[in-house]
Amino acid sequence: MRIQKEQVVQAAWALVDEVGVEGLTMRSLAQALSIQAPSLYWHFPSKQSLLETMADALLADVAVVRPTGRSWEVVVKAVAGELRRAFLSHRDAARVFAGTVVATENTFRVSEWLMEALTQAGLSSKEAGWTTFTLLDYVLGFTIEEQSLGTRDAQAPPAAEQMRALATPRFPHVARAVEALVDPDFDARFTFGLELLLAGVRARRPARAR
Repeated sequence: MRIQKEQVVQAAWALVDEVGVEGLTMRSLAQALSIQAPSLYWHFPSKQSLLETMADALLADVAVVRPTGRSWEVVVKAVAGELRRAFLSHRDAARVFAGTVVATENTFRVSEWLMEALTQAGLSSKEAGWTTFTLLDYVLGFTIEEQSLGTRDAQAPPAAEQMRALATPRFPHVARAVEALVDPDFDARFTFGLELLLAGVRARRPARAR
């Protein structure tokens, strides 16, 4: 029986969780599925097309239940939080998504929610579009860093000590901020960055919309 496309995507994510995106090859995936490589190419002509489908699958549960009667800020915060959870759901998920250009029902739905909310805030369509991409870039970058910090060598010197030792002689502002720079409270750090973006949106809103 021919293997289904959804099975391939699930197996690909399982393999990435185990060995990282660098370890994902069409050959290794075929071995994990106990099939011949040509069977994979029936669904995916290249690894890039596989990665794009994997990226799209990450958004399957994002922005699904449309909020009603909620402010634009609540909607943006909710979607940003859902995106972060999606990108943290698998090892290297944010890196996989960042390396693709996906135009699908899922990506358009997420974008529509954000652009609709930002337009209701008073931004033009152009500003809403650019802000949506800026927000996505922030969530992607943040989650890539968040996941990478969990893979550091346990034998390496503590980050705070190492950074402070390097910064103290010549970079006093960095030295004083070391604890903040290595703060493991990613929820608080994510919220802080998101609030900065929202403050920028508020500042750009026309007076009539405030």
